[in-house]
Amino acid sequence: MGNDLLTTTRAFRRRLDLTRPVARQDLLDCLDVAVHAPSGTNRQPWRFLVVEDPDTKQQIAEYYRKGFAAYLSARTPRPDQLGDLASGRYLAAHLHEVPALVVVCSLGRPPANAAALQLASFYGSVYPAVWNFMLALHERGLGSTMTTAHLVYEQEIADLLGIPFDQITQVAMLPVAHLLPGTRSRGPRRIPAAEVTMWNRWSEE
Repeated sequence: MGNDLLTTTRAFRRRLDLTRPVARQDLLDCLDVAVHAPSGTNRQPWRFLVVEDPDTKQQIAEYYRKGFAAYLSARTPRPDQLGDLASGRYLAAHLHEVPALVVVCSLGRPPANAAALQLASFYGSVYPAVWNFMLALHERGLGSTMTTAHLVYEQEIADLLGIPFDQITQVAMLPVAHLLPGTRSRGPRRIPAAEVTMWNRWSEE
């Protein structure tokens, strides 16, 4: 894996091919890469639930759209964020059309009123697997984005999918599809590392 893959894997939303099925073997191959991610004390708490059924995707999408609307109503975007929000709206409108939705879960639930250390350990043992998954998808001409808007309705989606809510935490959902022909592998906009890095002591200058 070279720097090109690391710097061009991005959040794909409008460039997802909504008409082309994704083979289960392709998903499993990418998930095999995902489970090689590091986790705290090597506990490997991740679990993946792949949703392909159209009716189930439609129901998840309805919850997602409500969660996304709540997210939008609670924020005032900067001008440079308008393109990303338009992309997010597109995904919300078409989520049910994406060939596969991969719901990423973790064993257990974070403690109520968990401290930052506990939350960092809980989620930090799963998110590296999500990133591995996205890298593996991109390498194979597939794309995705990590979404969390559905978590506003985590209990309802758990009931829909048969996930034991008191034992399993949903941490993300990734819509997976082939990328549309002509999708350019260009890196996303990023602030240079030198502008966000400090040495020895925090400084806002």
